[in-house]
Amino acid sequence: MQTNSHLSVLVHDQAGIYGEKTALEYKDFGGKRWKEVSWNTFSAQVRRVSLAMLSLGIGVQEKVAVFSQNTVQYVYTDFGAWGIRACTVPFYATTSEDTMRFMVDDAAIRFIFCGEQEQYDRARRVQHLCPTVEKLVVYDRGVRLSSHDPSSVYFDDFIKMGDDSRTVPEYEARLSSVKWDDLACILYTSGTTGCPKGVMLTHGQFRAAFKDNHKGLDLTPEDRILNFLPFTHIFEKGWALLALTEGCTLIINTNPHDVQDAMRETHPTCMSSVPRFWEKVYTGVMAEIDAASAMQQRLFRHALSVGKRHNVDYLSKGRRPPLTLQLEYKLMDRTVFSLVRKRLGIEHPHFFPTAGSFVSPVVEEFVHSIGIFMMVGYGLTESLATVSNDRLGEPYTIGSIGRPIDSLDIRFSDEGEILLKGPTITKGYYNRPDLNAAAFTPDGYFRTGDVGYMKDGELYITERIKDLYKTSNGKYIAPQLVESKILVDKYVEQVAVIADKRKFVSALIVPNYPLLEKYAYDNGIEFADREALCADARVNAMFAERMETLQQSLAGYEQVKRFTLMPHHFSLDNGEITNTLKIRRNVVSKNYSEIINKMYEE
Repeated sequence: MQTNSHLSVLVHDQAGIYGEKTALEYKDFGGKRWKEVSWNTFSAQVRRVSLAMLSLGIGVQEKVAVFSQNTVQYVYTDFGAWGIRACTVPFYATTSEDTMRFMVDDAAIRFIFCGEQEQYDRARRVQHLCPTVEKLVVYDRGVRLSSHDPSSVYFDDFIKMGDDSRTVPEYEARLSSVKWDDLACILYTSGTTGCPKGVMLTHGQFRAAFKDNHKGLDLTPEDRILNFLPFTHIFEKGWALLALTEGCTLIINTNPHDVQDAMRETHPTCMSSVPRFWEKVYTGVMAEIDAASAMQQRLFRHALSVGKRHNVDYLSKGRRPPLTLQLEYKLMDRTVFSLVRKRLGIEHPHFFPTAGSFVSPVVEEFVHSIGIFMMVGYGLTESLATVSNDRLGEPYTIGSIGRPIDSLDIRFSDEGEILLKGPTITKGYYNRPDLNAAAFTPDGYFRTGDVGYMKDGELYITERIKDLYKTSNGKYIAPQLVESKILVDKYVEQVAVIADKRKFVSALIVPNYPLLEKYAYDNGIEFADREALCADARVNAMFAERMETLQQSLAGYEQVKRFTLMPHHFSLDNGEITNTLKIRRNVVSKNYSEIINKMYEE
């Protein structure tokens, strides 16, 4: 049963229902052991944060910044702020100082809650440049505070300020005056281009989103939800909050690089992620199979064919598999697929929401075949995450992005752009009337920037308007589609397709170096460093052969004709990828212009 309360009181209401049941699991900074927090303790800590914030003089609808990776303190801060009608402004843990300055000035931030040493050091430098910033509150007790910093305080000490009963009357007055139109968050998004835009999200939008998603999902208090994406991302924030409305246990993973270890340690039933996570699972499993004995390879590929017929050819279409197929699938599931799932740490998978970029049909089919329900969906920050998603127990089509949620009115422009109107859609961008005018149609529909269509009740995306490339020959290329074909190869870690105003499609490819170095060793290819490995003719010939196979389903003009192997990864620090691992195409094109131009020399 869902508890769809105002976020200011949600945790307290759930504590009244679930009491000592575990609400949160987490590790301390640098800790090795998972700890548990009951709903009662969760409620008490949130109340202390609210009271401590009042002791700082935080006002109604004042903006409070959180600059941290996922932590239990982050969750307390969010709910504590909502308890006094404040608005949280999350920053990615890797946000640059220039971007921070823009957001701090734009939202007139006085208080920044920081995670670890890196965030504190950056926030401290920004504090010197932004006159509004009064205090930093630091989550990690191991952070070394500057000796010239009298204003910063550790979270442990800050929360003790909430034990002062003098703020209780104001706290109770704030709680009694909450409004659904109050801003809950401002999420600054920059996407792959442009300066940050503050998307305004209200408590009413969250309430509408929780109501709609509750209809299409069957989360229960027995579900265990592992965080993978940062809470700064609307997909993870919305998904985590939805889970709390359903009484689930939220497992807070602080380091996304450790997510696979966290999965094996905590055994989640659900986890939201981007397609790249499942692409890596697919390539990892297939690489192991390629290295297995011939008999093991035959067994696994047979099991996959059985899983595809049972889960994709029948169940995905709403059809009941024949009894013989059901029996064979149960055998394959017990002897093969259960071992794969155990290696991943998801022995009891419920469903796994996946969105954020194009999902490779090959990967989607594979995940379903091994007995994991990949719930493909689509959404934006401006729509408070979900626009559409696959539904458990309902037919779904590999390649679609699911069925729209009930409250959204969807229509398509003459150009095919998806337009949205409904209670989950943002009212606009903070302090940006210029952008608001362009973001909505005259009759109030939000312009998504995505081109798509509906078929049999399911939504499909064909291209992203801003990402669409046009070659010098007048052909349109959707780079994400091409990249998705290449990324399923076990030797590929990252890829950036180049095509805009060019004669043909090319690509910059970052290899999976552990696998490529093993390939070189096994084939007697000597190399001094990664530059030499990337330049080796035999390595390039191997990649060319694999590229030809990977691109067979693409039209000739869509296929990558030339590529360059890169000796290093695309970097977040250099602005080449976003915090959610999307390629910033304009930055990549600029940073590697010489390499790109060489691919087009006659």
